[in-house]
Amino acid sequence: MHLERAVDSYLRHVSIERGLSDNTVGAYRRDLAGYVEWLETRGIDDSDSVTPALVAEFAAERASAVPQPAASSLARLQSSVRGLHRFLAREGIETDDPSARLRPPKLPQRLPKALTIEQVERLLDASGPAPSEGVLSDATGIRDRALLELLYATGARVSEVVQLDVDDVTHGDVLRVRGKGSKERIVPVGSYARAAIDAYLVRSRPELSRRGISTPRLFLGARGAPLSRQSAWLVIQHAADRARLTAHVSPHTLRHSFATHLLQGGADVRVVQELLGHASVATTQIYTHVTVDALRDVYATSHPRAR
Repeated sequence: MHLERAVDSYLRHVSIERGLSDNTVGAYRRDLAGYVEWLETRGIDDSDSVTPALVAEFAAERASAVPQPAASSLARLQSSVRGLHRFLAREGIETDDPSARLRPPKLPQRLPKALTIEQVERLLDASGPAPSEGVLSDATGIRDRALLELLYATGARVSEVVQLDVDDVTHGDVLRVRGKGSKERIVPVGSYARAAIDAYLVRSRPELSRRGISTPRLFLGARGAPLSRQSAWLVIQHAADRARLTAHVSPHTLRHSFATHLLQGGADVRVVQELLGHASVATTQIYTHVTVDALRDVYATSHPRAR
């Protein structure tokens, strides 16, 4: 099969049958476009003509590129190539899988950066007025407070929160979230976030909605259009600046803080896995390392014979 047709078939497979997100499919598409272009410079335009030696040469060349790509980028690139050839071999399009011996680079373990509870409170207070303050004129401030309260209360990804519709938050103390691969999960919403959302729906969203076209999206921008991921990121950055937080703060920082604080409070790791929407508990267990480190620090500074 011609390489471009083979790639199109594979991308349809991961999009439709495996239900991967548009962002993931787009990353695969970019990786494989570069792979196909590299093969064509060597006179290869048919998938069955790809050999293990060519796959190994491609991986080695990319790994030694200047500037050197990050290990995570190389791992994703090699995952895209392996996925393509596994699919073609399984479908009988290729006689063998030329990428079978390709081994991805070992990724350094990066522990997530979490804020302290006090830092989270400072961030939330800097984002906008609390619902109890009864501010009527600051539409975007009320929205920002609801956005950050919801991110921290649920541990949802910012991409999941900006895709929420008003109907998704009208189920009392629970929230319906559509995660990666359009998989839905139900997440509880605490009283602080619930109050902030209610204040936003009553005092802020109607004003923002009048500025633009009608949309069911929960969070709206200053001109009434659905709030984008980039705008949500800026909201958090501005709140972090006002709170004078020196640590880097991103939407994922609130997700990390949510998980870390739950585990520190005694939550079971499998409950946290379900709340975060992780497919595997192994992904969630990275947060247990954070809490163990915290225990070790407390022990080292508190026990008279720890040193």
